[in-house]
Amino acid sequence: MKIQSTIATLLLGAVLVSPVFAQNSQQTKMTDCNKQAADKKGADRQAFMKTCLSAKPAAAAPMSQQDKMKACNTQAADKKGADRQAFMKTCLSSKPAN
Repeated sequence: MKIQSTIATLLLGAVLVSPVFAQNSQQTKMTDCNKQAADKKGADRQAFMKTCLSAKPAAAAPMSQQDKMKACNTQAADKKGADRQAFMKTCLSSKPAN
């Protein structure tokens, strides 16, 4: 029973964490495309931005354990005691969706 609840907790953690990573990657993509399009104007810029933003990102390097710890700590800022401990365990052991 304990293993099943642990697995369920891990899956829930992965589902909750994945939108955070997706939002950050989209913001990064927008910033990068804007920098590349700085010298373009009008229809050329529009066409470039459409292509740039719709391009599939290169496979991201897996998040290091230290980066994962920082992200989980940020998300757990409002938690205390056993709630924080349970959240951190789930967060650190989950794998972000790519």
